[in-house]
Amino acid sequence: MWAVLAVEFVLALWEGQWPSAGVAFATFVLTLAPLILVSRLGVRLPWAFVVGITAFIFATIFLGEAFDFYQRYWWWDGMLHLGSALGFGIIGFLMAFMLFEGDRYAAPAWALAFIGFCFAVTIGALWEIFEFGVDFAFGLNMQESGLNDTMGDIIVDVIGASIGAGSGLLYLKGQSIGGSAALLQAFIDRNRKLFRKFRK
Repeated sequence: MWAVLAVEFVLALWEGQWPSAGVAFATFVLTLAPLILVSRLGVRLPWAFVVGITAFIFATIFLGEAFDFYQRYWWWDGMLHLGSALGFGIIGFLMAFMLFEGDRYAAPAWALAFIGFCFAVTIGALWEIFEFGVDFAFGLNMQESGLNDTMGDIIVDVIGASIGAGSGLLYLKGQSIGGSAALLQAFIDRNRKLFRKFRK
């Protein structure tokens, strides 16, 4: 994906397509920003997380905006909402688990999953508020069909958050959804100093 962005940037400059070059460059920078941020916080991300973050930003900004996927495919926005909510559900669960340094007996598994769920839904709700604010202030149309678009996005966010946070609940119970346990375990293994009380 980084190679595609680099090639698109060079080609756009060569052809004098400044907006396309700007989008490719901005997307590339944004894919690096989360990696730099977490490294500053002392968090080490497994490659699966890196690929997921990069793919999401690539799909949102580069494909969604530069190649107009939002208009071409009616399901594109919903798919991205589902994916982001799922990711934030997992992140919220890991953050809650991290507060207890990985002690699985310090709080009920359902409570940690519920915190992850609330975190993901809150992020989704804040995004919808942002879209409304931008539309109201600048006369844009980020919400497209208004209430229907907003409620559809929130419903998809709730589904994604449930899956993401639910994977954390199942992980603590020794189960897994589609390899999610391996993903969570990889994060914990790479950040043992943040999960000092973790025991399998």
